[in-house]
Amino acid sequence: MNTRIFLIGFMGSGKSTLGSQLARRIGYRFIDMDQLIEETAEMSIPTIFNEHGEKVFRKWEYDILLELCRREKLVIATGGGAPCHSQIMDLMNANGTTIYIQMSPEALKDRLIRSRTERPLIKGKSEEELLEFISTLLETREKFYNRAGHIVDGMNLQSEELANLLQDS
Repeated sequence: MNTRIFLIGFMGSGKSTLGSQLARRIGYRFIDMDQLIEETAEMSIPTIFNEHGEKVFRKWEYDILLELCRREKLVIATGGGAPCHSQIMDLMNANGTTIYIQMSPEALKDRLIRSRTERPLIKGKSEEELLEFISTLLETREKFYNRAGHIVDGMNLQSEELANLLQDS
């Protein structure tokens, strides 16, 4: 089993939930990249975007990923947009096992509506607007997500299935 496992996918796909469960199951440490960026920067991601812009955020994201690639026994949940910038998919594929947690736009919409997590990108959108937003953004991101070493169906996915996948690969 690889010493670094990267979970990628759209917001609401379950990267953080499954990642923390998987890490416990296999005895690895769990890292949520967005949370780590916020802790390192001592500000929220929306604040980083507002005060420094996306270019700075993406540079910090890349730098933190480089640091994580020096560590071992990690399960890392990336931000939804991370794989689409700065050759991050290449870096993750070269330094670990990448798993794309794939879900349909409709399933993601339903999860995001039920979620208690505040997500600035979707705040204030109607269900119809949210579905359109997800569908459009997912279409542009999937060409990156599909470069993952493994693509799994995120509906009803359990950490045990991910652990089995990792053992078999």
